[in-house]
Amino acid sequence: MNLERLGNARNVVLTVLALVLLRLIVSAITPLTFDEAYYWTWSKHLAGGYYDHPPMVAVVIRLGTLLAGDTELGVRLVSVLLALPMSWAVYRTAQILFGSDRVASTAAIFLNVTLMVAVGTVIVTPDAPLMVASAFVLYSLAKVLETGRGVWWIAVGIAVGMALLSKYTALLFGVGILVWLIAVPRLRRWLISPWPYLGGVVAFAVFAPVILWNQQHHWVSFIKQFGRARVDGLTLRFIGEVIPTQFAFATPLIFILGAMGLYVLSRRDAGAWSARLLVSVMFWPIMLYFLWHSLHSRVEGNWLGPVYPAFAIAAAAAAHSPSWRGRAQQTVAFCRRWANPVGVVMLLALIVQANTGILTGYRRDASVRSIGVGWNELAREIDAVRVRTGATCVLAPDYGTTSWLIFYLAKYAKNVCVLQPQQRMRWVNMPEPDPALLQGKLLFVDEVRPDGQAKLKANYSRFEKVAELTRKRGPLTIETYELDLLEGAKGEVIDRSPPPELQ
Repeated sequence: MNLERLGNARNVVLTVLALVLLRLIVSAITPLTFDEAYYWTWSKHLAGGYYDHPPMVAVVIRLGTLLAGDTELGVRLVSVLLALPMSWAVYRTAQILFGSDRVASTAAIFLNVTLMVAVGTVIVTPDAPLMVASAFVLYSLAKVLETGRGVWWIAVGIAVGMALLSKYTALLFGVGILVWLIAVPRLRRWLISPWPYLGGVVAFAVFAPVILWNQQHHWVSFIKQFGRARVDGLTLRFIGEVIPTQFAFATPLIFILGAMGLYVLSRRDAGAWSARLLVSVMFWPIMLYFLWHSLHSRVEGNWLGPVYPAFAIAAAAAAHSPSWRGRAQQTVAFCRRWANPVGVVMLLALIVQANTGILTGYRRDASVRSIGVGWNELAREIDAVRVRTGATCVLAPDYGTTSWLIFYLAKYAKNVCVLQPQQRMRWVNMPEPDPALLQGKLLFVDEVRPDGQAKLKANYSRFEKVAELTRKRGPLTIETYELDLLEGAKGEVIDRSPPPELQ
């Protein structure tokens, strides 16, 4: 038995290490998305909060760039490596809850094979550290169940606090924990114990920098994100996207096993009620909330990242459940056999397509707008125009273009002034450029627009188109940019209007 257990652990370690190594290679060769470049700018000016999110994603990127520099790999390094402790937490949780090394091994590997984790740790967003924190919330609660020791509620509080430092979605963990304590009779004693409440105090203390930052900035991040929950009207436009998107993000075979696993966990013959319910309450409150959200607004696929540690455990429970018969048993066997290779092939296909476009015959797809393929070459050309025209600062109209410019121009010239004149709350933690740099010639970079830049022309005494450049992926032109030389601002270059949330 010990040899079998050792073999299972060795297989998990080798498989997860191989998948992490693959993701590190992918991280190094794939250009940044505009959101990653944006979060990288946050990492240069760490703070208790930001306009869009809490600060954990910036901390993760800062640690990576300290180790590997301001490169694509540096931005993503720590995010990818965080899959290692996350896998350990899921392995140990499944082992504790189901007493099975096979379920634990399968859960850890399934988690890493999903595109949610494979792509979600390569493409660094707040969801990457949130998934890791979610795994440790689940693990800490499993230790509460296993040991009955109140001190593990402190670990729960730390994990929830770290999740809140990643994304406000973590507030929904509280709903799941409360349901778990009420629904399991032997756990109700914790409701009158000081330990869970002490854990809540710890979570609040870890989250306190975000609260303080918001208090100093008119609560703008809270208003922006919690405003998404506001319902102005119901629609069925978006709900049909949720399940198909997760079918792809989980990879089809793991999605099937996960759905079957959630069914297994509802059965009395599938193990202890407290263990089965713990996995379910870490899945359903977040899932049900986003299903509700989809009735009035779009739900992005990565928003469901925090349910994936629990979903992987559910899929593993289904894969090794003895209760299947007939066709269901054949389905489980097929999915268990092919889930891992299918997931790896899907990841490789996605990366090849995103970087080259070859799988669609170089035609446009959903990835071309967000992934910065071609920006390295484009930035070199933009910098050449900047030098030729003598521009002292480069302007862009949106945060994505601005962030790409800051990241990729730095490869060709250090300390280049790059500025988004509007939406200043996005850059509130960064120092503004020297006013002298804004009094000379300015180079404005934007996509070519049918209506031109009429408003911009009115704000400057000189407006001259100096170049038109393209961003390409192979033979495909993704975007065409117009570069305009501006001089003689008729007012402030920087628009200091408050963001929409504060108007």
